[in-house]
Amino acid sequence: MLHYLPRPEGSTDARLGLVIGKKLLKRSVDRNRVKRIVREQFRLRRGTLPVCDLIVRLAVKPRPLDGKAIAADFTGLLDRLSRPRPKRDAE
Repeated sequence: MLHYLPRPEGSTDARLGLVIGKKLLKRSVDRNRVKRIVREQFRLRRGTLPVCDLIVRLAVKPRPLDGKAIAADFTGLLDRLSRPRPKRDAE
């Protein structure tokens, strides 16, 4: 899951927070691997992201623990964040 909050005026770039709990990934080596993969993808895309705080929270256990799949899922979330949203009609 990706939670985001726009940063106040004067901020220059996006920030990243990670929540990878023991409940879903028991081994610390697995939790750290997921964090490394997400941080690297964030670093590569940081310049194209809107100015906001991002929190990545692991919602389901990744099966299997494949680095390319995790990176693809995270970049998919970032792509959805960068897309402009259609405006709702106020009723």
